[in-house]
Amino acid sequence: MTGHTDRHEEQQILQLFEAATAAELNYLLTNVDVEALFSDVDDRLVGPDNLTALLELLCVKRAHELGLPVRGGLMFSLQKGPTPLLAERMIRALFLGLRGRELTEFKNLLDGRGNYRDLQQLVFSDVDDPAIRQDILDHIQREALTAPSGENKVLSDIDDTFICNWKDTRYPPKTVYPGVLQFYRELDRGPGVIPGREGDLTFVSARPMDPLGFIEDKTLETLRQHGVGAAVMLAGAFTHLIGNARIAEKKFDNFTRYAQLYPEYGFVFTGDSGQGDVAFGEQMLAAHPALVRAIFIHDVVATPESVRKAWRAQRIFFFDTYVGAAVEAYEVGVIARDGVARVARATQEELEKITFTSEAQRQDRREELTRDLQRAEALSAPRP
Repeated sequence: MTGHTDRHEEQQILQLFEAATAAELNYLLTNVDVEALFSDVDDRLVGPDNLTALLELLCVKRAHELGLPVRGGLMFSLQKGPTPLLAERMIRALFLGLRGRELTEFKNLLDGRGNYRDLQQLVFSDVDDPAIRQDILDHIQREALTAPSGENKVLSDIDDTFICNWKDTRYPPKTVYPGVLQFYRELDRGPGVIPGREGDLTFVSARPMDPLGFIEDKTLETLRQHGVGAAVMLAGAFTHLIGNARIAEKKFDNFTRYAQLYPEYGFVFTGDSGQGDVAFGEQMLAAHPALVRAIFIHDVVATPESVRKAWRAQRIFFFDTYVGAAVEAYEVGVIARDGVARVARATQEELEKITFTSEAQRQDRREELTRDLQRAEALSAPRP
């Protein structure tokens, strides 16, 4: 691969991969620049189609011998840059070669890279051929029926849900809400004694995505700086920035695609009351009532109790603090009782570290928290 690679050298590369044992094959693909490999080996107008032969060898004939991280590396190299029909055929082969829980693990692996080249980008943007895309989605749907995960994907808005950044005036601007990270962890962990897999957090944001993913990657990096671990982002669009109805519409389009990629999961969503998230949550519940476990709405516009109560009957729970959100989540069965206590501790500690603009503002937040802490403590009280 050093310098120009002629057809004789390409044949040697093919023979090397063909003759390798499974262990050697995995070692080679882990230690070679796969993107450069696919670039150096060519198909010719006159002569052997060595690239086609190489891709079919790795993605079809010997794919079953490859570990999931190695298959993920192949997928990333196929996804990066333009994806001609040959690459799309190989992407389909890699998906269709996996079944059940192994397929679920592979999808999560593809979503764990921490940038905009995630599973949704791959299937709905990089794969252009409608028939190939539908083959992939049909396979995912069939396999989901054989291996339900028993877990929830944790979806969340960003502005005024994770960080104070739009309509909320109760906290200083750019404040990460006390307890929100621990709340995400508990939703990800699940209600069982044995924790679920980590890494199921996905942000569904109105923030637009540019074609090269710069805005999405920058947002993910900012989230990491604020303490978020592995996460996926489903971005909005410049054409859907204005108006709560249009914001909700774009978020719902993204969720519909995401649900097609993870039909073996349930879903929970955390949003806020200032930017179309109630409407989005209502659409989610209407479209997938059996899969959407609950909608949690951070109230930043002082919604009356009578309105909150009406929404609560539809599994849309308004809250003032993340302790209140944890109480609702426990009562609807998506986090454990111990999780409520962990959220309570984290919220108390983080609230005390915030530099408020006035003592009155700090006192108001403490009173809100005290009310919800009393609700949390009542959960562990002996039942009459």
